Amino acid sequence: MADVLTPEQRRLNMSRIRGRDTKPELVLRKSLHAAGFRYRLHARELPGRPDMVFPRFRAAIFVHGCFWHGHDCPMFKMPGTRQEFWSAKISGNRARDQRKAAQLEAAGWRILTVWECSVKGPARRPKDDVAASCADFLRGDEQHGEIAGRWPAKLVE
Repeated sequence: MADVLTPEQRRLNMSRIRGRDTKPELVLRKSLHAAGFRYRLHARELPGRPDMVFPRFRAAIFVHGCFWHGHDCPMFKMPGTRQEFWSAKISGNRARDQRKAAQLEAAGWRILTVWECSVKGPARRPKDDVAASCADFLRGDEQHGEIAGRWPAKLVE
């Protein structure tokens, strides 16, 4: 199937996609700040530049987009065009995520991954539930954590 947008329109759309300050990230930051947590944003000195760093808890939170990081949920769909390019791009992102997580772990950091589908889309969780799960992780002693949407989602007709 051909792209419905012209190359110029597609370029404009893609140029507006940002890697930081995304809507899911802003929702989570606001909820955690309201819950009393203080954090640093995009710490350059840490591998992978986590979206939020909690030095007091020695924890880092990554907010991953389901498409860009190839999450196994209905929000991720491989594009029909240029499949070789997108497959390589997404698998490269996944490999980099694993590599950076291993580096953070080796440096003594705990890692929580919050998926976009947990705060956005038909299977999203209530914001308070996501924030409470993050708080539980931060106060706990688990090395890894993951928060995703509730699949299968019940779609309202």
